[in-house]
Amino acid sequence: MSSRAAVAAGNTDTAQAAVEVLRAGGNAYDAVLAAGFAAAVTEPGLSSLGGGGFLLARTAAGAEIVFDFFVDSPGRGRSSASADPHFTPVTVSFAGADQVFHAGWGSVAVPGCLDGYLHVHRRLGRLPLAAVVAPARRLAEYGAVLEQTQADVLELLAGIVALTAQGRALFAPGGSLLRAGDTLRNPDIAAFLDQVAAGTVVSFADPALAGPLAQAMDAGGGRLTVADLTAYAVVERPPLVCQHRGARIATNPPPSFGGGIVCAALAGLEPGAVTDDSPAAMERLAAALVAMTDGHPLGSAAVASPPSAFPPTSVRGTTHVSVLDAEGNVATMTTSNGSCSGVFVPGTGVQLNNVMGEADLHPDGFHSTPPGLRIGSMMAPTVATTAEGDLIALGSGGSERIRSALMSVLIGLLDRGLPLAAAVRGPRLHWDRATLQVEPGLADDVLRRLIRWPVHVWRGQDLYFGGVHSVCRAADGSVTAVGDSRRGGSAAVIDLD
Repeated sequence: MSSRAAVAAGNTDTAQAAVEVLRAGGNAYDAVLAAGFAAAVTEPGLSSLGGGGFLLARTAAGAEIVFDFFVDSPGRGRSSASADPHFTPVTVSFAGADQVFHAGWGSVAVPGCLDGYLHVHRRLGRLPLAAVVAPARRLAEYGAVLEQTQADVLELLAGIVALTAQGRALFAPGGSLLRAGDTLRNPDIAAFLDQVAAGTVVSFADPALAGPLAQAMDAGGGRLTVADLTAYAVVERPPLVCQHRGARIATNPPPSFGGGIVCAALAGLEPGAVTDDSPAAMERLAAALVAMTDGHPLGSAAVASPPSAFPPTSVRGTTHVSVLDAEGNVATMTTSNGSCSGVFVPGTGVQLNNVMGEADLHPDGFHSTPPGLRIGSMMAPTVATTAEGDLIALGSGGSERIRSALMSVLIGLLDRGLPLAAAVRGPRLHWDRATLQVEPGLADDVLRRLIRWPVHVWRGQDLYFGGVHSVCRAADGSVTAVGDSRRGGSAAVIDLD
């Protein structure tokens, strides 16, 4: 077995938290959890201990488990008379248009990340929890330098993250929103992580947290209850497995739908190949992306506003981490805080999600989902094993663009035989039900072939097209890690001799 390990994440400090834990003797699961705790500090517009996610673990022996710690619909124990939640509408201004987001207490779903991290650590971790939490705790106390991608996300979500006095104190100290290069400190999370590390806090269901949170919910018009927090459970599932070009692909199973959509789309390409970037091959890829979206009319693929030929305006807070350790263990984890809610678990510095306010996740209407049901998600952490024996872990943020990003990278790797970096960094396409969104870099003859659909060519690569952070151990033992620059990607390959 190689003595090298690899990490790919959406932020330098996030990735370095994983590296620190690997160097301290942790395995891939310790490392990915260290990155997850750190992302709650370093990627505050994308992830939070108050959000939800999925982790696909593959052990060195080949056993695979998907840990589902995504959010539940709230409202256990509430009467139907209190079914109408209070949303705070916030207008977010994009380059092409404005979009109304729903934040506030009524937008919060039952959080899962904290429970998920602690569950995975109990099941697969090796280091003491205090060592896993330590990098995040240090970043929270002494400060994390805000990178450009995270600053851009905070600027987009300024009306949400600065919705409350606590949010303004955290993200706009002195009255101005933090910018790239500024230091973000969150002393409340630092103190909270001390309690987590010591084992005195094991869940948001702990009475010292659940009571004040439920009171804040009642006062703010939210739906979350103590019963929701107490009943929440991490679910372990076998992965969904499919085949493509001789590769075995393990990904996120139902009730989430992203992995299934990608597997179905790859199957739809058979027997046609996308072996190069010729006009005919790119047309086949575009047709597959169109079919993939149009064949999934509900859930995250649904559009919340009328289709148009203008650039899309949707953005969602999601990030990803992939880790390979020197022993052959793999961890690939996607987490999300929705678009943030602007409200916090009292006394913790933990911002809650706004998944119940995401219109595209609730096509039948807000809070139409009965209390206690797991919300569907497009997130799809994935492990692919090629016919040659290469082992690749990948995943992406990007809401409904997750499926397009993963499919593009998998086709680059499996159909075209591209190196990992080229597959991740190449131009992507996404069909938004009205327009084929296209990154720059395709040849003119390819673009001419694509005009059977309305086409919008972007000026540059953008976080809209996802952020595929991926690691690979090739059959010859060489190790590669690639962080997607679209979402602040950072990667490291380290020698543990």
